[in-house]
Amino acid sequence: MKRNPAFAGFSLLPLLLLGGAAYALAEFGIEGMGVVSTRASEMHGTVSPDGQRIVWGSPDREGGPGSGDLWQATRKDGRWQDPAPLALNTRAKEFDPMFSADGRWLYFSSNRKGGQGGDDLYRVAVRGGGHGKPENLGAGVNTAGDEWAPTLGRDVALLMFASNGHGGAGRHDLFFARWDGKAFGDVKPVPGVNTRDDEFDGAWLGDGEAIVFARSADATAKPVQLQLAQCDGQRYAGIAPLKLSFNTDTATTLGPVVEWNKPGELLVSGSARAPRAGGLDLYRMKAPAGTGKRGCAG
Repeated sequence: MKRNPAFAGFSLLPLLLLGGAAYALAEFGIEGMGVVSTRASEMHGTVSPDGQRIVWGSPDREGGPGSGDLWQATRKDGRWQDPAPLALNTRAKEFDPMFSADGRWLYFSSNRKGGQGGDDLYRVAVRGGGHGKPENLGAGVNTAGDEWAPTLGRDVALLMFASNGHGGAGRHDLFFARWDGKAFGDVKPVPGVNTRDDEFDGAWLGDGEAIVFARSADATAKPVQLQLAQCDGQRYAGIAPLKLSFNTDTATTLGPVVEWNKPGELLVSGSARAPRAGGLDLYRMKAPAGTGKRGCAG
């Protein structure tokens, strides 16, 4: 089952949305205080390539039909407004949304009926302000186990995800798969990052020169910490905690997502001392530099 989230500085960022006003914040800023980030837990935010919509998951925000739902807000007058659950939500769980770089698809995870078992990966066509019918990504990537956090690279034919059903080093590991024109398949482990712990919520920086991902001894409970690694040309190496003040070894920080129209910025989920809205909030920070080589992302 999906984990339960209940449980040194960067340069000055651009103006960030905070309530209805904009403030310049050092290191990080909360995303959409009171609209996106609330007293509930908000996780894994993704912004559409045109910058006009943000979609995120919440396991406990009231107003949706299920035990975990996807929510959306739109940008109006320079700030996020009109939050609402997506119509594609079911009484099951929907979580870990991710827009494709071309804006055509919204990928997500769900344990809805009709899948391969456990949590599966899905995608749905983006149509104007709404969506089409969700499609299961199929047996090429989905297993009887759990698949989480579908992440597309700039090359929309390359998919990264977490799974405990494809073998690997232990528990959940990170894998990538290729689109062959009909389906995703040819699943291979992301080199250098998988261990006996849970590795999940991966995000590529640039064209895969670096990777940010979540690691935990048990993804169903804290702590969960974000890690950064650089590609040495064959595998990701030099793994170390992402430099962010609330990304500690006793807290829960996860869900890194690079914004397509602002690739120098990273959305993460966590709990800062301030500003803070509730459980896990969405924060925006400067993305770390990808100083590695190409060759690790398939």
